This record gives sequence, C-alpha cells and structure tokens, in this order.
Amino acid sequence: MGDKAGTRVFKKSSPNCKLTVYLGKRDFVDHLDQVDPVDGVILVDPEYLKDRKVFVTLTCAFRYGREDLDVLGLSFRKDLYISTFQAFPPVPEESKPNSRLQERLLKKLGQHAHPFYFTIPQNLPCSVTLQPGPEDTGKACGVDFEIRAFCAKSIEEKIHKRNSVRLVIRKVQYAPEKPGPQPMVETTRSFLMSDRSLHLEASLDKELYYHGEPISVNVHVTNNSTKTVKRVKISVRQYADICLFSTAQYKCPVAQQEADDQVSSSSTFCKVYTLIPTLDKNREKRGLALDGKLKHEDTNLASSTIVKDVTNKEVLGILVSYRVKVKLVVSRGGLLSGILERDVSVELPFVLMHPKPIDPPMSRPQSAVPDLDPPIDTNLIEFETNSSITQDDDFVFEDFARLRLKGMVDDKEEDC
Repeated sequence: MGDKAGTRVFKKSSPNCKLTVYLGKRDFVDHLDQVDPVDGVILVDPEYLKDRKVFVTLTCAFRYGREDLDVLGLSFRKDLYISTFQAFPPVPEESKPNSRLQERLLKKLGQHAHPFYFTIPQNLPCSVTLQPGPEDTGKACGVDFEIRAFCAKSIEEKIHKRNSVRLVIRKVQYAPEKPGPQPMVETTRSFLMSDRSLHLEASLDKELYYHGEPISVNVHVTNNSTKTVKRVKISVRQYADICLFSTAQYKCPVAQQEADDQVSSSSTFCKVYTLIPTLDKNREKRGLALDGKLKHEDTNLASSTIVKDVTNKEVLGILVSYRVKVKLVVSRGGLLSGILERDVSVELPFVLMHPKPIDPPMSRPQSAVPDLDPPIDTNLIEFETNSSITQDDDFVFEDFARLRLKGMVDDKEEDC
C-alpha cells in the first residue's frame, strides 16, 4: 500500500452486473437534531434499462424472529420506515444539490450514473443486532437499514434478487461532547428489631465511558448495624427495552466481579473496583444487544441510546442503557431473616458509546476547496472486470465481490 491514501468509496453490484451502487460511507450519524443524509450514485447498464425506471429504496426494519421461521406467509419482521427515490428519470420536485462525493463520482462514471438522496427521520432507532445463539441460522434479529436499487416500470413490480442491489447501512450515534454529571447514589438500610443502620454510598469516576474503557466504581460502606457484610458484588448490566407491539425490558450482565471483602459491625470500608464490559467475554449470551453489524466486520456491545422524544415508542426499536449494580451480601440471622431482610444494593446509570471520529474529507460541503481533496491511490484496489472505474481514479473502492473471494463475506448471504 502506498504512502498516500485515497477517498474510500463502497460499491456493490447486482448479481447480473447491470446495476452498481456507490456510497461514500455506510455509517450515518444521528446528531439528535439531524441525521447525516444518505447520498450515493447508481450506475446502470443502458442496454438493460430500456424503457424502465431506476428506483432506490431505503428501509428500516425490525426483525424479531429467526429468518428460517418465516413460513406460511408469516414474517417475523416489521418495517418501521420505507422511502422510495426515483433516480432515473429524475423527478424535478425530488431533486437536491449534489454533494461533493456525488459530483466526483458522476464525473468519473459518466452519463449512465444517477445520484440518489435520502433523509433518515430523527425518530428512527439506531442499528442494533441481537446476538444469535450457536444454533441459530439466517439473519440475526434486530434493527437494520437497507438500501435497495433496481430497475422496473413501476415500484409495485416484483423484483428478483439477481436484478437488484441490496446494501446494509447503519444509523449510529456517538458520544456527546458534554457528558452528564458524575453518577453517585447512596442508601441506608435498617434491619429488623434494630435501631442501627448500614449506609452504602457508590459513585463512578465519570458518566461517559468509551467501549473498552475501564469503569472505576468507588464503594464506601458505613456499617453501624449489628450485621456483617460478607461479600461485595459489582456488575455492569445492559438493559434493552424492546419497543415493538408492547414494551419489554431485558437485562444481561456484561461484566461482573465478586470480592470477599467483609465489613464487620461498627466499622467502615472504602474501595475502588474496576470492571471492563466487552463483547469478547460475552459472545455466548444469546439476545445480547450489539451495535449493528456489517457482514465482514466484527462489532461490540450496543452503544447507549440517546433519544429526545419517546412518545412514539413503536418506531424506537431497541433502546439500550447501562447500569452498574453494587450489592452488599449481608449476614443473616433469626428464623424470619431470610423473608424480612434483603441484601443492600444500589444502581448507577452511565453511558457507553464510541467517541465521535474525525470527519473524512468527503464529508465537507460541496463548497470546500477542491485542492484539499485526497490524493490518488493506485495501490490498494483490485477491480471487477465489469467496473467502469480504472485504477487511475482517486477513489479506494471496498469491492464486496473481492471481499467474498478473500473469505470475508459469506457466499450464502445476499446482504453485505
């Protein structure tokens, strides 16, 4: 690979090689006040087009059941949003100014390339995948976004897979620039037939953590009771609110620590515990919420969901949040202690997300200075024989057919 890096462009062709979709990125950021526009280009073989039109659709769907169970017309899938764009012939009222990426692609690809444009509504959920079990097959459950391009005389026409391009994209959120206040919680527990209490105070060193970052939990116990704290249990729990026909909440521990730290009567205790929630230690847990996954890439635990409006829960999909639970295991005594007494615990909510990456050059507006465009890269890509782009272009194409040949994409899957 050369010293200079070109602009990365994703492309995928239909199985019959008549249509090719080009996108500058596959992750589109929800900034809470607006979502990155989906702007791409579709290249069409003119002999294949004939008297038909070129359509591109954007679909947000929630799959809540295994794909191999879709029988007898019963589909475990709910479309949360569908939008259709007619790329050719263009519809004047739908036309928008081309982005800098589109302008450069149209110039490279020629007259048979057509731009398309979508605006993702703010109230749609982010891309989330529910981790499948070892025996599960087919597409995983969760929320995903898909671009589909095809030629047809009308949008109602039945389209075969070999005549269309399907490309999965993701709607993502990144950590806010201003995190919230430092989480801190305390509780006091009095026990049966005793006027003395046990006080537990717990806090985190901050409210926002990045994936893979250690979480420091400060635990302070003042035990004025006659009981003895036998153990301290610390856990990080993921909470997933499934908003479909009704709201249900699922919780799953993603990091745990149990310490034989004892706090005797009339004494105090203070200690900092460290946990790191990662996917590597939770790959066997079916139903765990993960960030939306692309076929040839690994992923991580689902990022916390930040929403501004929760009034219409049907389109929220899966809401993910995290809490640290601190639990004191207290010694029991007496015949009724197991019924009337409980261990002492508190929970600390926090945010787990990725930091916002540096914007790539092609995300600049069209008015950006052309001289700042990235240099030509001729060393990275092997192109398909049916591609109209040559290795003299200044784009780095992630060619999914090539990824399949390298074993990075499953041949049995039509999706990327």
